Amino acid sequence: MIEYAKCAFENLGRKVLRTVLTALGISIGVASVILIADISQFGTSAISDEMESLGLSGVSITSSQKEPNVVLNAEDLDAIKKMNSVQKAAPVLTQSTKVYVRNSETQAILWGVDSNANSIISIEAIYGRLFNRKEVNTCANVCMVDEAFAQKTYCRKNIVGKKIDILCGGIQQEFTVVGIIKTGTGLLQNIIGSYIPTFVYVPYTTVQQATQRDSFDEIAVKIRSGNDVDQIGNQIIHRLNTLNGTSDGFVSNNLAKQKDGLTHIMDIVTLILSAVGAVSLLVASLSIMTMMLVSVTERTREIGIKKALGATRGAVMLEFLCEAVLISLIGSAFGIAFGLAGSWAASQIFHSAFHVRFDMMGIAVAFALLSGTVFGVYPAYMASRMNPVDALRQE
Repeated sequence: MIEYAKCAFENLGRKVLRTVLTALGISIGVASVILIADISQFGTSAISDEMESLGLSGVSITSSQKEPNVVLNAEDLDAIKKMNSVQKAAPVLTQSTKVYVRNSETQAILWGVDSNANSIISIEAIYGRLFNRKEVNTCANVCMVDEAFAQKTYCRKNIVGKKIDILCGGIQQEFTVVGIIKTGTGLLQNIIGSYIPTFVYVPYTTVQQATQRDSFDEIAVKIRSGNDVDQIGNQIIHRLNTLNGTSDGFVSNNLAKQKDGLTHIMDIVTLILSAVGAVSLLVASLSIMTMMLVSVTERTREIGIKKALGATRGAVMLEFLCEAVLISLIGSAFGIAFGLAGSWAASQIFHSAFHVRFDMMGIAVAFALLSGTVFGVYPAYMASRMNPVDALRQE
C-alpha cells in the first residue's frame, strides 16, 4: 500500500497546479462547514449568555392581561419568598427612558432592582459596587451603568462617582454612579452593539417613588435546585390567585425553557447552513472526477505499458483510486487549517470564547473523503478496463 501511496504522490506532482486547484476546492468546502459550525456555536453561546445576563434563566411572574386591575405588590412578593421551593425572589420594574450626560442624550432601558438582584439575574460589577439595603430603603438616587455606556460617554470604563441625569417618571433627576456592570457577551455587543439599548440600574424603590406607584412589573424568582420549574411556577400562580381572589390574574414564564428553545432553533440553523456548505464539497468532488478522467486520457500509453508488463486490473484501479483519496486528504487537511484559523480569527474579532465543533469537523472530513473516493471510482475503473494493445497504439 505504501508503494501505491508513493506512486500517487509522484503522479499528482506531475501536474502541480491542477492538483492544487482541485485540492483547493475540497479545502474550501471543508473550511466552510467548519466555519459555519464554529461561528454558529459562538452565536448560540452568546445568545445563551446574553439571556442569562438579562435574568432569563429562572421564573418570571407577571400580572395577566386578562385581569387588568390585578398588579404585583409587596404582599405578593412576601408570599412568594415564604414558599419552601423558592430560593430567592426580587421585584423588577422596567421602563424606556433617556439618559443625559456631558451634553449628550442616550436612549436606555431603566431597570428598578433590589439589592439582592445579582443573586437572581446575572449582574456583575466590574468597578464599584451594587446597591445596598440602605440605598433601597431610602429611595437613593444612585445607579449602575453598563461598561459600554461608560466607554461611549467618558472613553473609559471606570466612571464610578460621576453624575448622570436620568428621565425617571417623567422627571429629569441627577443620579450618582456607584457601579459599572459588565456588558453582556462580546459577540452580540460587537455584531449588533448599536441596536442593544443602554442598561441603567437603579433601586426599585426610587422608580416607585418617581412614578408614584407601589406595584412591580414582574417578580424574578430563583427556584431551589432539584425542583420542577414548571410545577413550582404553577404553585406560585395558584398561591397568588388565592391571595388576590382571582382565577387567572398572574402568569408564570419558564425563561430557562425559552432559552433552550432558542438554542434548539440555533442548532437547526447550524445544521441547515452546514448542509449548504456540504454542497460545495460535492461540487469539489466532481472536479476530482474531471481531473482523474483527464489524467487517465493523458496516461493511456503508461497504463498500456503497465498492463503489458503484468499489472492487473485491480492494481491499476487501486493506483488511480489512491490518487483521488490523496487529493481528498490533502484538501481536507488544508480545509481544517483554514477553518480553524478563520474560527479563531472570528473569536478574536468578536471577543468570544474559541469553540471547535469536532463533530461537524469529523462529518465534513468524512464526507469529503467519501465523495472523493466515490467520484474517483469511475476514472479508476475506466483505466483498469483499458486494453493494453489499444492503449499502446495511442500517441
